[in-house]
Amino acid sequence: MARRKQRPEEPAEELSLHDLIEGRTQDLTSARAAALTTPTQDLSALAPTSPVDHEVDGTSGDRQDRQLHDRRGETPGRRERVELERMPAAGGLYRRALLGALPGGGRRRGRELPAVELGVAGVTVDPAHLADYDRVCGFRLADRLPATYLHVLGFPLSLRLMTAADFPIPLTGVVHVANRITVHRPVRVGESVDFRTYAENLRPHERGRQLDVVLVGSVGGEEVWRGVSTYLGKERVAGGGPRRDRSERPAPPAASARWRVTPRVGTDYARVSGDHNPIHTSKLGARLFGFPRPIAHGMWSKARCLAALDARLPDAYTVDVAFKLPVPLPSTVAFSAVTSGDGWDFALHGDRDGRPHLVGTVR
Repeated sequence: MARRKQRPEEPAEELSLHDLIEGRTQDLTSARAAALTTPTQDLSALAPTSPVDHEVDGTSGDRQDRQLHDRRGETPGRRERVELERMPAAGGLYRRALLGALPGGGRRRGRELPAVELGVAGVTVDPAHLADYDRVCGFRLADRLPATYLHVLGFPLSLRLMTAADFPIPLTGVVHVANRITVHRPVRVGESVDFRTYAENLRPHERGRQLDVVLVGSVGGEEVWRGVSTYLGKERVAGGGPRRDRSERPAPPAASARWRVTPRVGTDYARVSGDHNPIHTSKLGARLFGFPRPIAHGMWSKARCLAALDARLPDAYTVDVAFKLPVPLPSTVAFSAVTSGDGWDFALHGDRDGRPHLVGTVR
């Protein structure tokens, strides 16, 4: 009897609402765990020591929302610091945002950015988690953290800021349009990182409003890493910002490599990043937000490109990307990179149609 051909690239089965928001727990296999015991380094003694939230309850969330609201209207350029005891749980924040988007659950949005800065001290690295992240994004296993991994470590703090009830742009439907990361010096696995985050530069856009969410990582009081994520909140705005140049699309550069991006990328990156946005993990979740099928996370695309350049990166640099069209799952993408002065210009395009997914620079 002929064996039925398997289709490994089909998206995973549809998830429950809980799974869409929280994701599924998945342990590292023994093979992945074994990768931590290489002859050149021993990371086993570097287990995390700081506490981690497992839930975000409505009481604490509402109290912190009031703190954000109370600090509106202070002197421009001044932000009040709110120190959290531990890193928030991303799953609970996504649930809060999705429930707020349901009919009758909407809240009145503020017209200004909160004059507040959230902080969490003493964030440490779980070596097993780092190894899993490296595998998903294509990095080599090493004791220096990938630039994009610091974004993953601190992102729940930024997410807490963005899910405040009166944050001017709702999280649901927001579009991540650009990300810039500056590495001042390598951060090692055993170092403890203090994070702080704030929002700035709220401005009009032809399709709504944009703002920047800044995330800063420090070690021993010294800033070692800074990330700036630019988000677009789509709105009907009369007389928005300047319109984009819609000139003819240039031909894509010659490919340096081609990668097959399977639906597994969506679920794997959700697991290692804690960002369980359903547009990346489920056909149903993608359809709810207007996509015919799941799409790859933009920060996975950036990380995968950076991993391809990893061996050529200096100790200090800035990697800046603009996200273009989403990468549908599954698909094949073409990566290109060329030297430019003392850095690199790189891009990610659809292999067949040349549609741009990401363009970036390293300087």
